[in-house]
Amino acid sequence: MASTGCVGGGPSTEPERVWGGHGVTNGKFYRPRAMTLGPDDELYIVDMTGRIQVFTPQGEFIRDWRTPTIAQGKPSGLAFDQEGRLMVADTHYFRVLFYTPEGQLLEDRTIGGVNGHGPGEFNFVTHARQDSLGNYYVAEYGEYDRVQKFSPQREFICQWGGHGEEVGQFIRPQKMAIDEQNHIWVTDACNHRIQVFDASGDQPQLVKVWGRQGRQLGDLCYPYDLALDGQGHVYVCEFGNHRVQKLTLDGQPVGSWGVQGRRAGQLHNPWALALDRGGRVHVLDTYNHRVQTIRL
Repeated sequence: MASTGCVGGGPSTEPERVWGGHGVTNGKFYRPRAMTLGPDDELYIVDMTGRIQVFTPQGEFIRDWRTPTIAQGKPSGLAFDQEGRLMVADTHYFRVLFYTPEGQLLEDRTIGGVNGHGPGEFNFVTHARQDSLGNYYVAEYGEYDRVQKFSPQREFICQWGGHGEEVGQFIRPQKMAIDEQNHIWVTDACNHRIQVFDASGDQPQLVKVWGRQGRQLGDLCYPYDLALDGQGHVYVCEFGNHRVQKLTLDGQPVGSWGVQGRRAGQLHNPWALALDRGGRVHVLDTYNHRVQTIRL
């Protein structure tokens, strides 16, 4: 993918905290790709070794475990469901795995596992989310580029999307968020935009779409993750622009943090972010193999 820095190119505001580093020992990372918040604002992070590590909000290592196998590829999405189970997008095994917060695999909860285009089959799974009614949503890219919806019993309900540039289609739907109205926010990464859907009916309806490729504030370049703060803002992590933007729910820029680089306050192709209850934004600085904590 193309990698472009932000306009300006100078140093960014110093972060509150920088931690991690390149390695495979406890507390180190090799190209971390997904992050989510668990109970007590603990951070769950998976990297390219297939290892899930758990940290305090201050970056102190707590525990780790590995997904069953990584011979075909590594997971690229993490989120918690309503019952406190960690959902892992086991991308190249076409499934969503469920774990307890302590790392026990709940094999009877798995969604998918078959590569295909039929209901409940997947290509490369990127993320899973659960709404307040218990329904599950699973995003995938590759040949199909779609989102599938499942009941609380993990039974297929519907799907939408398809590979393409038209509104309602996707090219790599990378991450999702769900707002108070149970609308599904999707980072349509390779179309450089955000799409929002109401999936409460038999046929999902587009609510809004915004974003275009560029480097100015309000533009996007490979948006890989997003988080809603519940106060009228969305935070977007841009892989291609090496930054995090804070925007209104209609895509108007409020602030931005990050430029390309390797010093503290700079980013190199970030993949993910997590917004904690204290208003801190934890940014997964992927190709710098670390986490930076900021306020924006």
